[in-house]
Amino acid sequence: FAALALVGESVSHPELYYRVNVGGTLNLLEGMRARSITRLVFSSTCAVYGAPEEVPIRETASPRPTNPYGASKLAVDQMIGAFCDAHGLGAVSLRYFNVAGASGDLGEDHDPETHLIPNVLRAALGRSPFVEVYGTDYPTPDGTAIRDYIHVEDLATAHLLALDCARAGEHKIFNLGNGTGFSVHEVIAAAREVTGREIPTREAPRRPGDPPMLVAASDRIRSELGWQARKAGLEQMVADAWGFAQTRPQGYSQ
Repeated sequence: FAALALVGESVSHPELYYRVNVGGTLNLLEGMRARSITRLVFSSTCAVYGAPEEVPIRETASPRPTNPYGASKLAVDQMIGAFCDAHGLGAVSLRYFNVAGASGDLGEDHDPETHLIPNVLRAALGRSPFVEVYGTDYPTPDGTAIRDYIHVEDLATAHLLALDCARAGEHKIFNLGNGTGFSVHEVIAAAREVTGREIPTREAPRRPGDPPMLVAASDRIRSELGWQARKAGLEQMVADAWGFAQTRPQGYSQ
């Protein structure tokens, strides 16, 4: 269960994010309780941490969301914890970092598309004239934002492990990332290497609410659930996404 997940949209329409993410999850939890459904895996987000004081980010870091999307997900995490304490729900919140890659014929096809790697590959296919680089003045080595990418297949494995570990009255929280950050420019360079194509870029202002750097410490899920990232390389994730993009250049509409 993930709900709405666009940072920019949440800044423009915070009421929508609180209504759907928080109000919608409350409806879900009440429905689960009424039907004696006792386990939940929630798609939380690294956006709850905001601009962290320390990187990599651990689950013990103080949450300081910088946008309504992150704030709404934090509110849901807290609400789920309260239901676990009061009503015996067994729940796991997985705080995703940046999900990437593809699995065979299953890949990303959002409308609008806001994720970096699919947008870079759209430009490689000629579906977009360029890739917009939002912010080149961040306090990072090359001035662009740094993110931690996790392959979607590794994410799926984590969900299965999380469902198995959900225990009545417990709310567990795990970060999901690789522990390595890549800048926007590094992602574009990897895509050029994988595709063999020139990918035009255009600089744009920072997006409201975007922190400079988000990199996960995923020690907790490794030690408690035995999870390991099997496809941790950036070029592997880009290559898998490129395979899907070539097979379905128009997405699932074709």
